[in-house]
Amino acid sequence: MKTVKISLLSKVLLLIVTGLFLGSLYFPMWQIDLDAPQYPEGLNLKLYANKIGGDVEIINGLNHYIGMATLHTENFIEFKILPYIIGFFGLFALVSVLIAKRKFVLALFASFILFTILAGVDFYRWNYEYGHNLDPNAAIKVPGMSYQPPLIGYKQLLNFGAYSVPDIGGWMLIGSGLLIFIVLTLEFKWYKRFMKPKAALLLIPVFLLTACGSNEPKPIKLNVDACEFCKMPISDGKYGAEIQTQKGRFYAFDDISCLVKYCEENESTKVKSYYVHDYTQNNQLIDATTAFYISGGDINSPMNGNIAAFSTQADAQIFGDKLKAKAIKWNEILK
Repeated sequence: MKTVKISLLSKVLLLIVTGLFLGSLYFPMWQIDLDAPQYPEGLNLKLYANKIGGDVEIINGLNHYIGMATLHTENFIEFKILPYIIGFFGLFALVSVLIAKRKFVLALFASFILFTILAGVDFYRWNYEYGHNLDPNAAIKVPGMSYQPPLIGYKQLLNFGAYSVPDIGGWMLIGSGLLIFIVLTLEFKWYKRFMKPKAALLLIPVFLLTACGSNEPKPIKLNVDACEFCKMPISDGKYGAEIQTQKGRFYAFDDISCLVKYCEENESTKVKSYYVHDYTQNNQLIDATTAFYISGGDINSPMNGNIAAFSTQADAQIFGDKLKAKAIKWNEILK
């Protein structure tokens, strides 16, 4: 392979990568959140590069009853070697800046991808053993039941909802990988197959936005999903609602009034976004904070909240006159 020096922009991006790798050592890499009726505020497990944090003692106490092994940092060799591995990648990125050769950046990316795959396999193995190797003399035994936490995403474990996602340190590592890929794209000019050279810079905000996650609502499955508050099936795509928590979990409701009551009874739930069905569409969720509302009159919602939402003020006024309903604002609904 021909030795080619990398550009100044690539060096700057790699310096950022160095900072992200080393900085990730001070933040939790992964989190597993557990929600249950008896713990409305939730329990969380924080996985750092060198230790287990969060509500470890409480979770260990609960797991004892179902025969799961207790969690202790010293029992995992990963916490002893992971800081050195991540530190190595940080130094590798810095050396790539100093040497300024494309082949070093390519080697950095290839080794990071390999590490990511191996780490994912090891995490899955850890979750599997943790959830399947149960004490046969446990106080609570459910035939055929295992308690393997999800590798990523949500899973129901008895009365606990387990949500497994990257934490700050994990997002920093993901961002590092994306930035290295951008450097390679710029240096090897892969973008020439698809776009003009200047347009390649658009990859940076696109990848960063992807890494930060999406704020889009999760479509409600009519006649499948149940209301989180009243537990009734959601069958009408005109009156439903949804919230997204700061942890990224979605809760669906069959009536705006159910959303309001749920939030009143679960004040510890930190809501990131509110969504409501557009009355003029079928099962179309819109941002609740910018929607227009009418209430009362001939509106007949599933749980008698009798509030309809619209994406435009004109629609709200037309249906308000038609249904003999009055206009109402979001801050009056969610007090």
